[in-house]
Amino acid sequence: MLQGHFNTETALPIEAGESPDVLFDLGLLFASGRGAPVDLIAAHKWFNLAALRGRADAIELRREVAEQMSKDEIAAAQREARAWITSH
Repeated sequence: MLQGHFNTETALPIEAGESPDVLFDLGLLFASGRGAPVDLIAAHKWFNLAALRGRADAIELRREVAEQMSKDEIAAAQREARAWITSH
């Protein structure tokens, strides 16, 4: 089990064809705060992208995260997901 922290500033970008499992794991990372600060907007974004890539269990986790977010935060997460898709 990871006991360190990810430096999200210097991490390599995820490529467009990245596995839905990796996208799902990023959602877990930001939702749980293990290895990175809790960031519900980022968690929602990564779960959304994982779901779009076929990871069905990401749908429920995205829904759970959304229940803790404001409408503005959900909108921001959706914008970030669209921007990620556009840039990859």
